[in-house]
Amino acid sequence: VLAGFGSLMQDVLWCFSQVKGTIDTGVTESDIISTVEFNHTGELLATGDKGGRVVIFQREQESKNQPHRRGEYNVYSTFQSHEPEFDYLKSLEIEEKINKIRWLPQQNAAYFLLSTNDKTVKLWKVSERDKRPEGYNLKDEDGRLRDPSMITVLRVPVLRPMDLMVEATPRRVFANAHTYHINSISVNSDYETYMSADDLRINLWNFEITNQSFNIVDIKPANMEELTEVITAAEFHPHHCNTFVYSSSKGTIRLCDMRTAALCDRHAKFFEEPEDPSNRSFFSEIISSISDVKFSHSGRYIMTRDYLTVKVWDLNMENRPIETYQVHDYLRSKLCSLYENDCIFDKFECVWNGSDSVIMTGSYNNFFRMFDRNTKRDVTLEASRENSKPRAILKPRKVCVGGKRRKDEISVDSLDFSKKILHTAWHPSENIIAVAATNNLYIFQDKVN
Repeated sequence: VLAGFGSLMQDVLWCFSQVKGTIDTGVTESDIISTVEFNHTGELLATGDKGGRVVIFQREQESKNQPHRRGEYNVYSTFQSHEPEFDYLKSLEIEEKINKIRWLPQQNAAYFLLSTNDKTVKLWKVSERDKRPEGYNLKDEDGRLRDPSMITVLRVPVLRPMDLMVEATPRRVFANAHTYHINSISVNSDYETYMSADDLRINLWNFEITNQSFNIVDIKPANMEELTEVITAAEFHPHHCNTFVYSSSKGTIRLCDMRTAALCDRHAKFFEEPEDPSNRSFFSEIISSISDVKFSHSGRYIMTRDYLTVKVWDLNMENRPIETYQVHDYLRSKLCSLYENDCIFDKFECVWNGSDSVIMTGSYNNFFRMFDRNTKRDVTLEASRENSKPRAILKPRKVCVGGKRRKDEISVDSLDFSKKILHTAWHPSENIIAVAATNNLYIFQDKVN
């Protein structure tokens, strides 16, 4: 295991399943996790699934008996965020699947988060209630109205303790602004605005205004037959509220500055790596499509994920990435079969650790990869119920390509492409990660001595 990680990911801490019972009972489509996101403190972890549900986990406080033991995450709140809809004008079903969740920084006792499906973004307030008022004048204790003629004494309502109740209420609904499917939402560093991106447009919203958004990017051509690329992901700069990036299906990244013009149809910077002609193939355009783009916490770098690699770009160098990491290069020989089973179109995400020194992304067979930017070492780990018992040490996995296979290796022909790690999240300050594997949520942390 990587020495540079400080024994990172050596210990499986715990795992959750979002389906009651064991995994053998079968997984329904609605139970598949579609997004994972820590809040800004790391105390809460939210997951969204294809059934439109949001499940929030809360980190337990350290116990007095074991002060050095880190708290585990337990279910804090579950609510239905989106319902299936039908667009009668276009005769299209709108899925309830949660595409993205983004937390807002906590300003008071309540928590706020954005969740989106293909068409509608909702702002949710998650709050606690542990007291209830009693002693109303016009109602009895069961909530029924009292006969006014029987009211002879003025009572002062009092607050009584009650069992803790966590309530999730929708505070804003931002709808009817996207013709195409929303693939990204990002909260601005001014915490007054956020953006939502679909295949051809990016809209800027104010949190207080739900019936109007401002279009800041529009790449839709006058003739749709001339369409050559679509927007795949977008994100605001972590510190500069005027700057954002968006990636395309052509493998390019555009950095835009909202101070230059109202419509950012002209980018400030354009990041693209020239293709090596010797590697050109039928699948080149497909595998070069960027599925995720993330600013580093420092704001100096951009990380992008395409089908086979993760790349790190310096904002001051546009012609090529400063780092390229091969995620599963052994799949180059399998691209034909991956195209036939549609796996080549899978959209993998990537995340930074809190110090921007380590990056993580997913692969197939429930493998996920971690790369140490300082030591240039990497490790492949597996999130699996079969070989992951609580507090068991995770062993690095290796994939064998041809030739003799060692005992601890797995052949590339034996990989299960139906098991894939598309969604991951990293705690903002600690070595704790969340990995979504189909309907299971795994939470790992570095080894506790």
